[in-house]
Amino acid sequence: MNIVLFGPPGVGKGTQGERLASETGASHLAMGDILRAAVRDETEAGLQARAFMDAGKLVPDEVVVAMIEDKITGDGGFLLDGFPRNVAQAEALEVMLAGHDMTIDRIIFMDAPEKNLIDRLSGRLICRACGFGFHRHYSPPRETGCCDRCGGELYQREDDREDVIANRLHVYQEQTQPLLAYYQDKQGFRKLDASGEMDAVYAALTKAVKD
Repeated sequence: MNIVLFGPPGVGKGTQGERLASETGASHLAMGDILRAAVRDETEAGLQARAFMDAGKLVPDEVVVAMIEDKITGDGGFLLDGFPRNVAQAEALEVMLAGHDMTIDRIIFMDAPEKNLIDRLSGRLICRACGFGFHRHYSPPRETGCCDRCGGELYQREDDREDVIANRLHVYQEQTQPLLAYYQDKQGFRKLDASGEMDAVYAALTKAVKD
């Protein structure tokens, strides 16, 4: 099954998407990971992306779509997390998939009140060594400031400060929210309340995928 998972920052797309992909056998395609890997591996699209990034410019949609195409045209389903971010990317994705005789089976919009989003994001902690994530309130490390997995130092990302989060949500409303209007009348669209506990949200997500 091919799935697009989208929603505001802090709604839990990455955590829930990774779990769902693991249990269904789909490829979990997080846009940030794909971009970093393409640049690191110096693929054709990665080299193009690096040129734009080195110049301080946004990577064009066609280059981003090319990176996605490299990952989703193999065997098995995929779960897109963090892409598309806008209507132009959604349209480009559909054209590219049609060229491979592929379609999107489920489009799932995860949403939660702004207060929940700010609380989740501002409490996140990331391991500098292995990248594993914790949360000050919901999933704290056993030892303060120390990763349970590898013992690395935990830190808060600059974009997880409350003032930065408020701006990120504003940008989301302007740029990504229109995806809701684009997708909501399409076959396979589902809207999911992601404000509850992690396991309850996951249960609702799996139901949305199967129904």
